[in-house]
Amino acid sequence: MRELRTRLAFRKAHVASVLHRLRGSLARNGVGGTLARIRRELGGGAVRTTRVRYAEPSEAFSPFALPVSDSPRVSIVIPVYNKFAYTAACLRSLGEHAGTVPFEVIVVDDGSTDATAQRLAQVGGVRAVRNAENLGFVGSCNAGAALARGEFVLFLNNDTVVTPGWLEALLECFEQETDAGLVGAQLVYPDGRLQEAGGIVFDDASGWNYGRFEDPDDARFAFRREADYCSGAAILVRRALFDRLGGFDTRYAPAYYEDTDLAFAVRAAGFKVFYEPRARVIHFEGISNGTDTGSGLKRYQVVNQAKFRDKWHAALARQPAPGTPIATAATHRARRRVLIVDATTPTPDQDSGSLRMQNLMRVLRANDCHVAFLPSNHAWIERYTPALQGLGVEMLYQPWLVGAVRFFRERGAEFDTIFLSRHYVAREYLGLARLYAPRAKLVFDTVDLHYLREQRAAELENRPELARLAEATRRQEIGLMRECDLTVVVSPVEQAILAHDAPGVTVDVLSNVHEVYGCRAPFGARHDLVFVGGFRHPPNEDAVLWYAREVHPRVRAALPDVTLHVVGSEVTAAVQALAGDGLIVHGFVDDLAPLMDRCRISIAPLRYGAGVKGKVNMAMSYGLPVVATPMAVEGMHVQVGEDVLVAADAEAFAIAVVALYRDEALWNRLSRNGLANVERHFSFAAAETAIRRIVGLPGLGDRQAPSRMP
Repeated sequence: MRELRTRLAFRKAHVASVLHRLRGSLARNGVGGTLARIRRELGGGAVRTTRVRYAEPSEAFSPFALPVSDSPRVSIVIPVYNKFAYTAACLRSLGEHAGTVPFEVIVVDDGSTDATAQRLAQVGGVRAVRNAENLGFVGSCNAGAALARGEFVLFLNNDTVVTPGWLEALLECFEQETDAGLVGAQLVYPDGRLQEAGGIVFDDASGWNYGRFEDPDDARFAFRREADYCSGAAILVRRALFDRLGGFDTRYAPAYYEDTDLAFAVRAAGFKVFYEPRARVIHFEGISNGTDTGSGLKRYQVVNQAKFRDKWHAALARQPAPGTPIATAATHRARRRVLIVDATTPTPDQDSGSLRMQNLMRVLRANDCHVAFLPSNHAWIERYTPALQGLGVEMLYQPWLVGAVRFFRERGAEFDTIFLSRHYVAREYLGLARLYAPRAKLVFDTVDLHYLREQRAAELENRPELARLAEATRRQEIGLMRECDLTVVVSPVEQAILAHDAPGVTVDVLSNVHEVYGCRAPFGARHDLVFVGGFRHPPNEDAVLWYAREVHPRVRAALPDVTLHVVGSEVTAAVQALAGDGLIVHGFVDDLAPLMDRCRISIAPLRYGAGVKGKVNMAMSYGLPVVATPMAVEGMHVQVGEDVLVAADAEAFAIAVVALYRDEALWNRLSRNGLANVERHFSFAAAETAIRRIVGLPGLGDRQAPSRMP
């Protein structure tokens, strides 16, 4: 009965939330703006997939050549024994899908009795070597690695076919995960079913190919994940580390458990093992050694399990027990399991809130948390969903997410912390979280205090209907704060406001998070002004309109050659109409860095709003000085005149812009101090302290810096 009531309450809360937001949007944006917002939030949808099937390789052969390099970064080692048709198909796929990475190919012939030796001689670019005696898989791999010249060694079975981008994806994992020691590909059967999404090892030394026979595009298997091991059919390892570990342990000769052993040795050396789903490799499993573990080479799978158990008994004690729910076993290395529920998938190149959310997830991942992200619209968004999966975030979306209620019922109990982001989302999901995740700490992430922003807009525009909506939002937000275990805001200013407005509520600060790029061009090499802000956020439209009408003419009178560059997604008609007379409306820009490095001043002329302004953080992170209104620097720990220039009215704002534009010494001081401000208060290191406190991870010691976005 309680479950039924919770389901009904979820649907009721959803309807109420939609109606509240609809009223607010109509009052603020009108019918046209509201329809555009609905289309945006309901955009995306289910990922489109097509299952590709691969035919058995043909015995027909004609000579070909591979685009290998004399200075390879990767040495691809392929051990072979007969079955040349598969070897040829593998080699052809390497040529067909050769990307930008320089590689060499070393084929180790383990005494084949078919035409392998003769035909390998007709494949240009291949370094073919033949063992004097049959060494088996382990010996052949070690022999090939001994000849490698690349920084990395990639072991690839001959009964595989690679796909576009596979090698680049494996290397990108090493570049983004600084403690990666071994990275394995996603293995797919030729009929399109998943063979392995990283392996699981239980405490009895038995193994499990996670995801076997499932859909390889399923969201459960589509994000980068730390794994217990990855099948040796396609694994990448630094050559220096492989040599230091002594190669594959020969106790497992001729084959089986050598890849699992290598993964455990990599971890024992202080590195991690990752599964990389963007590197997809087709594997004709069983062609090499058959499938019957009672006879032939495959029997060593059973024999070597006992050897592995004896060698790694201490490490195995930390592995999950057989029977552990498989999804939990697949992520058992996580220190904490965190679920984040937000309205939509973050689009970090379009708005500050998305950038903050993405970077908070990076901090969580860098602290060994398993992070699952549930967008309330359940949509897969091109570019943005895969980018977060590439950072190791489990994204939840249709068609594999079959409703929020079912998800919470099936998986709610696994989470330690649940972030409910924004009041209209938290209102819907609070009941589900309390019912199905009883042990989870519920954190209400306000993003900014919506009611405060709405109050200020109502006061600025003197609109009683907006004031009434703001009061309704205030009641809703404060009510949620009292029901959640913790509320997070982005600034000490909002924390102080809540001490007055919501006494007794536990509030912590979790602010914006920015990479610090540094000042990369001097004063004299720069010109013009820049404004950055997405125009779905009404305060940004108001800011640009006010500046263009009240401030820009004053600045142009003193600096007639200066242009303002307006950058931001979803430009409104009113903003677009401002173009001309020293004002360029760029709209959305893929890469902000050129403008951050070229312009002399960033402006933030906001007249209302709440929270911490990402546009100010962003400019400071590039060492770009800022002229702002008091509202724009609220809660940012700035010292006026040292970190930033602040002006409240149009004349004072124009005077500040002109003075800073002409004063190199002042510009240098603001640039230097602005960078220091971001480093102290808005860097990844600052966010990490807060994240550890919130999710209960004190005293972890230093961890790797969060990886960059792909």
